[in-house]
Amino acid sequence: MTDDIALEKKVTLLSGRDFWSTESLPEAGVEGVAMADGPHGLRRQSGEHDHLALFTSDPATCFPPAVAVGTSWDVDVAARIGAAIGREAVAQGVDLVLGPGVNIKRSPLCGRNFEYYSEDPHLSGVLGAAFVRALQAQGPGVSVKHFAANNQETNRQTISADVDARTLREIYLPAFERVVREAAPATVMAAYNKVNGVFASENRWLLTDLLRNEWGFEGAVVSDWNAVVDRVAALRAGLDLEMPGGNAGRGHEVLAAVRAGELDESVVDTSVRRIAALDARRSVHRVDVDLDAHHALAQELAAECAVLLRNERNTLPLRAGVRIAVLGELASQPRIQGGGSAHVNPHRVDVPVDEIRALAAAHGSSVVYTAGYRLDEATPDELREEAVRAAAACDVAIVFAGLTERWESEGVDRDSIDLPAEQVALVRAVASAAPRTVVVLSNGGIVSLEPWHDDVDAVLEAFVLGQGGGRAIAELLFGVRSPSGHLAETIPLRLQDHASSLNFPGEQGHVRYGEGVYVGYRQFSTFGTPVRYPFGHGLSYTTFVTRSLSAQVTGPDTVTVEVEVENTGERAGKHVVQVYVGTTAGPVRRPTRELRGFTKVELGPGQVETVRFELDRRAFAYWDLDADAWVVAPGTYAVQVGPDAHTVEVSTRVELSGDVLARAITLDSAIGAWLEHPVIGTPTLRALGFANAPISDEHLAMVKSMTMRQFITISGLDLPVARLEELAATSRTA
Repeated sequence: MTDDIALEKKVTLLSGRDFWSTESLPEAGVEGVAMADGPHGLRRQSGEHDHLALFTSDPATCFPPAVAVGTSWDVDVAARIGAAIGREAVAQGVDLVLGPGVNIKRSPLCGRNFEYYSEDPHLSGVLGAAFVRALQAQGPGVSVKHFAANNQETNRQTISADVDARTLREIYLPAFERVVREAAPATVMAAYNKVNGVFASENRWLLTDLLRNEWGFEGAVVSDWNAVVDRVAALRAGLDLEMPGGNAGRGHEVLAAVRAGELDESVVDTSVRRIAALDARRSVHRVDVDLDAHHALAQELAAECAVLLRNERNTLPLRAGVRIAVLGELASQPRIQGGGSAHVNPHRVDVPVDEIRALAAAHGSSVVYTAGYRLDEATPDELREEAVRAAAACDVAIVFAGLTERWESEGVDRDSIDLPAEQVALVRAVASAAPRTVVVLSNGGIVSLEPWHDDVDAVLEAFVLGQGGGRAIAELLFGVRSPSGHLAETIPLRLQDHASSLNFPGEQGHVRYGEGVYVGYRQFSTFGTPVRYPFGHGLSYTTFVTRSLSAQVTGPDTVTVEVEVENTGERAGKHVVQVYVGTTAGPVRRPTRELRGFTKVELGPGQVETVRFELDRRAFAYWDLDADAWVVAPGTYAVQVGPDAHTVEVSTRVELSGDVLARAITLDSAIGAWLEHPVIGTPTLRALGFANAPISDEHLAMVKSMTMRQFITISGLDLPVARLEELAATSRTA
């Protein structure tokens, strides 16, 4: 197609037609595609349009956002949401859905954490891939975002995320890699920010060397809206489509560069072919969608996502016949999502207090409601006093607390993880007056549970659950459903305990990822930092026991794990089996344990199930800077299964042969590298005379830090230089 079309017309395809669609070129058979935001529901704007949801979008189902899907730990939840959004996309004529977001929750302050799954790349990648496969199976394509190291909103369009290669590879890239390799997304969206000083949209290593040449991505790379700074540089780097286009498009810059001989026309042709291929995702036939059925689905899936953090004295589920006080404006004005470009116009919203009243009537219970506080404005004393009186007159007080979209939205980060002071005051006052107190939280990212946590009997972390969340919360409170969510991010005791807090959100145009691979639970578990609740934590209305763990090496550095799980309680429930791997083998320091497998199983009372996991090489590998590759260090690895990242219920060990790396040695290499070399280590020890001459540990440590050339010069010893040069040459051919 590209050879027969004039350059001027080909260049028009490199930018969008308008805010939400790509350009058409009928003579080449290109019709163009329509796009809409949609990580948890479509934001199609058939009228006035914008990027930040300032104008109204067409009604759609608001499903549980990614923060909730992450806490479900359920591949089926992610897939069913993806499939449903895919169906609504076809119904609304949307060919490309902008989502999912698989960025890592580096800091709890990121204002867009509600759009992301987890602080762990394995969990995020598995859920993201399930969403993409299911959505694209309906016909439309997706745009996986925001590639890469986009972990804050502060200065997001200019900030440079300065990340070392190992941290990038082990933490911030694997979720994208899994989605690309396993789900073949139609497009990948380049982020606003710079990565190590180069804009993501102009970063050839990121968009071509890594994404295409290493991972095998065959789709189109699209810019985030208005992200491109240098259009020609972005095209050279591998960014195909600049959005939004229209008057904002800069095809004239590309045209001028080709005519001046600064850009080869073949680069244009390659991107044009990728953009034209998106036409295969066009919805040829509209379909009708049963929005009532989708609402029921949103309710069902929301119930999988809430996390029961605390449940003292078996306060939950609520018993029949109790007098209930529902307190807090969030109970009547529910928070179902976050703000910004992902904001969905829901066709229906369940209100928690109404749903609680409905179920209470069926259980012979009574409900009174009072607001207790005002959202985003000062709370009159009499409002709090009214709530405390209601609490004192009831059997159980349920306080709805949390944050509004003003606190958590695209374009702005939070400056605290605390709840508003008025809400903290209400919770503490109610807890001192009510016989029992339950707190239901509504927030897009984690919030501090201090200082009120120990005052209350139960805490249900509902995050933001979409339009069906009100019904889901009511059913969980009354025990119609048993909670099965688990935290996908750590809840610290203090923000200062979080490693990212030292380098967030950066300064002078740079944010240094100084914590390295110690992100989230990797930091807290490794350094023994106390937390309020660890990654992976979640209670149920039943109990589970894990036992009989076995791990068998089944291939070159691959392991099959089997573990037995039993429901030891009196009612059915779901349990998340979490498999972690830890080791001290190899030349790099590694976290105490890292999530390498998980699954959610449903068991009846007394039911036992054996769960199996296949751990491939990557489950045991680290990114080696010298080899510029994934490496499995020879040695012992602990395979651990537990209910969270801090608790090991059963553990076993495996020995892996790993990769023996014979690194090239020269006279300018440290003596430590000589002595640790698998081939020349022992001969070097003899050549230096260390094999027979006694040398203290402290002197040996000092010697190891010197280069061989430095040691030859300073030692004053008659060393066999020729023999050492021979050994160095041997290392290069080992």
